Amino acid sequence: MTEHHISNRLMTLAHGSSIVVMIGYTLWLYAMGEYRDLLIPTFTTLLLVAALLMHMGQGLKTYLPSIILLCCIYSVVLGAFYYQPHVSLIWLGLPITAAFLLLPLGAAVLVSIAAGPVWWFLPGLATAPAAIMVGYIALTLLLALPRWEHARRRALLRATDPNDSECNAYHIDTLKERLHNEYQRAAMLNQKLAVLVLHLPQLDMAEEQFGHRAQIALLEALCSEVNSRCRDHDLLGRADKATFWLVLPDTSESGALLVRERLQRALSQRVLVETGHLEVRIAACLPIRTESFAFYVKRLEARGLALANV
Repeated sequence: MTEHHISNRLMTLAHGSSIVVMIGYTLWLYAMGEYRDLLIPTFTTLLLVAALLMHMGQGLKTYLPSIILLCCIYSVVLGAFYYQPHVSLIWLGLPITAAFLLLPLGAAVLVSIAAGPVWWFLPGLATAPAAIMVGYIALTLLLALPRWEHARRRALLRATDPNDSECNAYHIDTLKERLHNEYQRAAMLNQKLAVLVLHLPQLDMAEEQFGHRAQIALLEALCSEVNSRCRDHDLLGRADKATFWLVLPDTSESGALLVRERLQRALSQRVLVETGHLEVRIAACLPIRTESFAFYVKRLEARGLALANV
């Protein structure tokens, strides 16, 4: 699946708006005397409130609220076509559009394809002309093409740009390539090599509580402080979402520990508006002469995982 990110504030607005719209639709059915049709929108209103609470809950980072919202939209539209066969066919595009807005591209395409035959079993669509089916397919393709093109451009940019998309650090692929070169150079010239593993424990909390902008501010603060206090040939790369590797060529273990203490002191003095003092966990990891590069990379990844679980 392609990467799909919607800001926390925008999703909160979407959940809140859906509740207001569903309540309005329920009241309209009640005012029109359509008591038989009240069950589905009333029940989905309760589900939407639960989805909003789940979305706003701290520490819950999942697609479940979006899936609940999408299922509610499908249920209401299906119920409208089933109980009211003469409803306008324009509402058929609402669940398709919602699927591409709320889900990753692959999941949205699968849901739209799987739901296609279901619509034509409904009384209101069983006798619909073939042009409606063509329009359904065309709308699905039109909604999928921009997302596919965006994913293709992101993949092309990632292949040509060595830097991470969110901060001033090398991307993981470029980082491993440069680290491999330094590893081979140190082995051939009998020189020292050290890597500092840096972990930002505040990153997930900042995104959940303050949004994506606070997360970017944390990443920029870390990268600016580290880059300003390192040598020109030192390499800072993002190994994981909240983990960085600082490659220190021609550096012994004692030198790496000195760099760690200097960075720890400087980073702890950096204060951000949302999160306060910048908290960074740093550990040194030096290669062993008898180990392969692949095993050294696994040790670095394990060190980052250990810092995250402290």
